[in-house]
Amino acid sequence: MTEFGKKLAALTLPTWMNKGEPAKLLKAARRFWLLTYRWITWPVSQCDPLTCAEPVLHLMAYDRDVTRFNGEPLSLFRKRVAYAFINARDAGSVEGFISIFERLGIGYVELLERQPDIDWDVIVVRLSDSQIADNAQLLLQIIRQYGRTCRRYQFEVITSQHLMIRAGWDQGEYVVYPASLAGVESSSATFSAGIQE
Repeated sequence: MTEFGKKLAALTLPTWMNKGEPAKLLKAARRFWLLTYRWITWPVSQCDPLTCAEPVLHLMAYDRDVTRFNGEPLSLFRKRVAYAFINARDAGSVEGFISIFERLGIGYVELLERQPDIDWDVIVVRLSDSQIADNAQLLLQIIRQYGRTCRRYQFEVITSQHLMIRAGWDQGEYVVYPASLAGVESSSATFSAGIQE
């Protein structure tokens, strides 16, 4: 509830007038002034792409060069329109491109440029498989609109692998126990903690 609505709700009549016609008049006045407040503040609320009416949103999208792709939810389209200027500013750098992905709700992304054994103009975009599956159209739209000119983009899937390393202290020696990853075991390392004189 807005501040004005709270003030209207706080209006009370004296106890001897809180019945009958004066109470009905107070209810009618509350409804009238709340409706009038909505009418007055409606144009101001249309300036925000996250809360405006849908026809106004389409005008803002046209102005900001954002087109809605097939099957895009309205909430995501509103975010893309709201962040259009910021995304256009951030599109030139790796950090800015990662910020675009975070702003639009895709999540953690890695961008790698000029990798060995890959053509120099290929930018590798590393995402999890669920991110690619859930946001396929959005990813293509972001790269089409904010991607660098004369660059190709290649998607790679990253998955997290749990790795456990234990360290222990035994009789004055620091021992690192071997860790195994995918069945391959490495050797352990022992460092002496001898006292030098």
